[in-house]
Amino acid sequence: MQIVTDTNFSEILASSKVVVVDFWAPWCGPCRVLGPTVDDVAEEFAGRVTVAKCNVDDCEVIGEQFGIRSIPTLLFFQNGEVADKCIGLVSKAEIESKINKLL
Repeated sequence: MQIVTDTNFSEILASSKVVVVDFWAPWCGPCRVLGPTVDDVAEEFAGRVTVAKCNVDDCEVIGEQFGIRSIPTLLFFQNGEVADKCIGLVSKAEIESKINKLL
């Protein structure tokens, strides 16, 4: 699991793998509920998918750049471009399905 910062975000997106970014905040209840699910997905797809967490309080510019208005939001990137997204509390199966479509 990688932690997104303003300085490493472009490097994370440059990955040849599918990249899943979890936009969250520590004060967000649904984000805290989704967190362990994202961790499980990161373990399950280790080596095939890059999973990163972006605290919207620490990376406001990145959140604005991608129009993050609600959290939690998961953005799925392929070749550096947004290929899919999930907004709100979603199931592990839904996240896995979106990843599998991009692999």
